[in-house]
Amino acid sequence: MASAFSNNIHVSQHPCLRAKLSQLRSNATSCKDTNRLINDIAMIIGCEALGASLQVTPSGMGTTPLGYEYSEETIITENIALVPILRSGLGMVQGLSPIVQPRQPFRAFSLVVCLPIQSPNCPHHPAIQDLLPSPVAVHHLGLFREPTTLHPVEYYNNLPFKPLAENPQKNAAAVSLAIIVDPIIATGATCAAAIQTLKEWGVSKILVLSVLASECGAKRAAEEWPEGVDVWLGGVDPGLDAKGMIKPGVGDVGDRLFLALGK
Repeated sequence: MASAFSNNIHVSQHPCLRAKLSQLRSNATSCKDTNRLINDIAMIIGCEALGASLQVTPSGMGTTPLGYEYSEETIITENIALVPILRSGLGMVQGLSPIVQPRQPFRAFSLVVCLPIQSPNCPHHPAIQDLLPSPVAVHHLGLFREPTTLHPVEYYNNLPFKPLAENPQKNAAAVSLAIIVDPIIATGATCAAAIQTLKEWGVSKILVLSVLASECGAKRAAEEWPEGVDVWLGGVDPGLDAKGMIKPGVGDVGDRLFLALGK
């Protein structure tokens, strides 16, 4: 399947990822395990994508606990930003921690709070942010699909803008590398819209990291800006249903992460 794709689409063949993706597909997988599996898969995709896209830089000399000197290396992260697509993309930045757990089986009015924060009493699961040697900026994009046309609608954008003194039309706040994280690429319209937004913002390169895509969705995302985008996927399914959902797919990841009832 992957051989039919362009060179900027990369589908993981990691056996651990494939096994975890199979677990994620199950309707018996709980919210807690869905969160964990999304994190685990994101880490594997992230290792593959960042390993092919970043370079280390010498950063001086250090000393080991035994007193030996060694050459330190790091990654310059100032020009990198993570861009999660709300809601479900939050689970790939840093694991969502269930702060309040229901004591009874889930009902419509059970109280469940899943927040993308770290609490001293509620450790997070590692995800893309934890792969990097130091924290990077996180800029959120809110996009949803209009249910009739399936076209993307932007409802939130916190990309900063700082005009260059010598050219006010250019954005000094734009980073060199933006990493879009969104667990699902179905039609590809939302991802393509995010890519276009980031391109107009002024980035030089975009990595798209996704747990699962449809064939047509992966192609549409990769074709939006072929010379500037690389799409890294945990898996690919052949098609979509009438509602634009991937089949067989993994369901609505946002609803599964947040124990939402759906539309």
